[in-house]
Amino acid sequence: MCHRTPHRAAPFPSRGGPTPRDGNGLRTRTVEGVYRFLLTPRWWGINVFVLLAIPFCIFMGSWQLGRFEDRVDDHRDAEARVVSDRREAASPLEGLLPVTKATSGKQTTASGRYDTQLLVPDRKLDGKDGYYVLTLLRTDSGRALPVVRGWLPGAPDPAKVPAAPTGEVTVTGALQASETPGNNGVSARGGLPAGQTAAISGASLVNLVPYDVYDAWVTLNRGDSGMKAVPASAPGGTGLDLKAFQNLGYTAEWFAFVGFVVFMWFRLLRRELEFARDAELGLLPEEEQAETRERERSSPSGV
Repeated sequence: MCHRTPHRAAPFPSRGGPTPRDGNGLRTRTVEGVYRFLLTPRWWGINVFVLLAIPFCIFMGSWQLGRFEDRVDDHRDAEARVVSDRREAASPLEGLLPVTKATSGKQTTASGRYDTQLLVPDRKLDGKDGYYVLTLLRTDSGRALPVVRGWLPGAPDPAKVPAAPTGEVTVTGALQASETPGNNGVSARGGLPAGQTAAISGASLVNLVPYDVYDAWVTLNRGDSGMKAVPASAPGGTGLDLKAFQNLGYTAEWFAFVGFVVFMWFRLLRRELEFARDAELGLLPEEEQAETRERERSSPSGV
């Protein structure tokens, strides 16, 4: 009987590819090639820009936030000063002019005779619509001092306004700066009926009366003839006005820009990594492969 020797399969020929032991070296070379673009001049410029832009934006955002906080503090101080000024003794009018942030809200006194009376519409008090009663006090200086004698509810009606006291009078109240139409809720509309004015301003009132007017006005501490007294307001530039909220808006914009810069850097990095890996695998068209090789030549050697 013939015995056959079992046939042993020949081992597969080596393909010359990387063995499992070579995997780490191949991975290292691939990673080095993928990240080589970070040392190109283009990416040096991008990285320098990011490193400079982030602290600059943080500094500007912090500065704008500080400006907003300063305005909040000024607003609180101004409101507290209005209350404290009312407890002080009244000073003569001439010694407090011109009106500044330091003198606005100060108690003042003046003497004279009431003359022309005007109504100031669209003024709220305690959440209700109404109007101011403004009467010009002719002083011995020859100029007139606008005096807000009080506030009345509803639409302006001369028939409902109490008559001003006659003869020589002495008024005491809080000194206020002239208003600017369109600012701090002051109406800027024109075409008002005769006997009305939109803003309490010397520049506006001088066109309505035949004599000079002080560039300031006074609101009485006590409303005249049963009218409600108009409380003194904080000086301009110290309240939470549009500029204050602009500072707050700029703060948000600067910090948002920090996030945008970081986001765009990671997005560019991810896009460049995908491009570099595709180039390593030979998945790019010939033109793009040529561009990739050119980038590698421009990068430092030995990477």
